[in-house]
Amino acid sequence: MKQKIRRFLNFKVTWAGKIKATAFLLVLIYSALGLYWGLEPDLPIKQGEPVTSPLEIVGLETVSSAIDIAETVLSKPGGYLYNDAFPPGVLMDNLPNWELGALVQLRDMVRTLRNNMSRSQSQSTEDLNLVNAEGLFYFDNNSWILPSTEGEYKKGVKELLEYMNRLKDLEDQNAQFYARADNLTVWLSEVETRLGSLSQRLSASVGKRQLDVALAGDSAARQSTQATVERTLKTPWLKIDDIFYEARGTTWALIHLLKAIEIDFSEVLEKKNALVSLQQIIRELEPTQDTVWSPMILNGSGLGFLANHSLVMGSHISRANAAIIDLRRLLEDG
Repeated sequence: MKQKIRRFLNFKVTWAGKIKATAFLLVLIYSALGLYWGLEPDLPIKQGEPVTSPLEIVGLETVSSAIDIAETVLSKPGGYLYNDAFPPGVLMDNLPNWELGALVQLRDMVRTLRNNMSRSQSQSTEDLNLVNAEGLFYFDNNSWILPSTEGEYKKGVKELLEYMNRLKDLEDQNAQFYARADNLTVWLSEVETRLGSLSQRLSASVGKRQLDVALAGDSAARQSTQATVERTLKTPWLKIDDIFYEARGTTWALIHLLKAIEIDFSEVLEKKNALVSLQQIIRELEPTQDTVWSPMILNGSGLGFLANHSLVMGSHISRANAAIIDLRRLLEDG
């Protein structure tokens, strides 16, 4: 018995054993980090909690929402993941695609702020802070270093903050936000295009036959290259969850921006009797943020035995997109 105890105390772990134990420990740590970093952020702002001052300066809600979206993408658990070069971030794809969806909506809003909402007419001068912010947010979203994507986006946030602070300064008449129906329709047109593309990509998860209607309605129209009359579109199996989470990020950011628009453009919407239409769009998009209980994005056929999460997401987005088209027409013609 004493000899057994002595042998146990003198036991030495081999180098191979140490390497295996270290590798196992790293796998556990990276797995735990991956699960934690993979949690989608909550809503950065809540309806009914305006950030405007008592003076109710128009535009602060919209700009503040854009800032909240950018800061959430950059400062959520794990930080910005799309450009990660080391594990566990480099091994993740759901949250990086979620970031891409939110980033696209942020870019569209900043561009609309620069070109439309901050300008009284097409011949007016652009706001310098918004000019800088647009360039910074359009920086390569996959640059790891020299310069890093995070560094450029943080500079973009600072430009938006400077613009927002100038809006609060009642003596600075150069910083403006024009809540007009035409400005809102420009942004809604951008959203309509993005959601239309997403719904098509989501529905292609099960494969779909599509006719070429690019030139329909105009006998004199032409296109660069001849397209086949009918083709089958199908998303590669490994890309299905990427598109799904890109749609989740897109709708997440869009919900916040629409809630801000509801406040800043309230008088325009009420005059057009369109406030309830905007609220219905938000209601259509909110189910896209429901918890995904399945450990993976299922890709069953449309009426098959297994669910198809992409088709469910596409259904919500298509209904919201149809409502956005109706709202845009109402603002233009109402």
